[in-house]
Amino acid sequence: MIAATKSEMKRPTLVIVIPCYNEQEVLPLTAPMFLEKLTSLIGAGKIADDSRILFVNDGSKDGTWDIIKRLAAQDAHYAGIAQSRNRGHQNAVLAGLMEVREKCDVTISIDCDGQDDINAMDAMLDAYADGCEIVYGVRSKRDTDTFFKRATAEGYYKLLNRMGVEVVFNHADYRLVSARALKAFADFREVNLFLRGMFPLVGFKSTSVYYERKERLAGESHYTLSKMLLLAFDGITSLSIKPIRLITAFGLIVMALSAVGILWAVIMAIIGHTVSGWASLICLICFFGGSTLSAIGVVGEYVGKAYIETKARPRYIISERTDGDEER
Repeated sequence: MIAATKSEMKRPTLVIVIPCYNEQEVLPLTAPMFLEKLTSLIGAGKIADDSRILFVNDGSKDGTWDIIKRLAAQDAHYAGIAQSRNRGHQNAVLAGLMEVREKCDVTISIDCDGQDDINAMDAMLDAYADGCEIVYGVRSKRDTDTFFKRATAEGYYKLLNRMGVEVVFNHADYRLVSARALKAFADFREVNLFLRGMFPLVGFKSTSVYYERKERLAGESHYTLSKMLLLAFDGITSLSIKPIRLITAFGLIVMALSAVGILWAVIMAIIGHTVSGWASLICLICFFGGSTLSAIGVVGEYVGKAYIETKARPRYIISERTDGDEER
């Protein structure tokens, strides 16, 4: 007897996980869009009737949580959880995924600003039906970005790959993950999160779905340049030790050059040639002093991350749910 494929089995229960931080301007616009998409997927027979939309309030200081509670009261397809304080986008996504991993067959994480094409969910679910456990939403082009942002973003993905970090080029956090993959991912216990670099480590069959990203529908992006740089640095230091190896290689090169310089100085002293190189000496001292401090800083970053990991603090704390339950 031939085993039934996923498409021949019961329709999967989907939960769309949407992190929110100070999104009171855009949420009333995008929430109906997500609900309409969910309804159309149910009507098309791609997902089960009990599929849901889960909003994760990441310690918003505006009326975001009130909007989420109002939406949940109006329609049973909406649900929400609130973190006890702002923990950042990555922790908010993780909180949502861990909240529903045993309550559904598949999840799709997506931002609430309306930039990611929700119609790509159809192709993601088709790929899941074909046996893929993880489906990455990948931007086909970056026409909406400024030249600076496009150049730095693409350069960063290339840098990550060279550093040995396995990431999908131009993929952020719009992805489908099956319950089976989430169960395996739950064993990843690190506090320093860089989800787009962690999910490829899970393995399982995966593929990519390409889409065009749009302009934000309302409000302003909360990803400032400093936050993007911090996330970029976290991505490298959380998943790669190559920076430390580069420091080691740099140190060996400096030692070799220093040995040559010492030999030259000794020879010059023996033959009676003295060099008045005060300026060059100061330049070298400043250069190597700065290099040493930079190296110590990189090593310190790794030591600090290891220190934080050893504390094993919770990565998220859910303080409230729209169903009235509280985290105990």
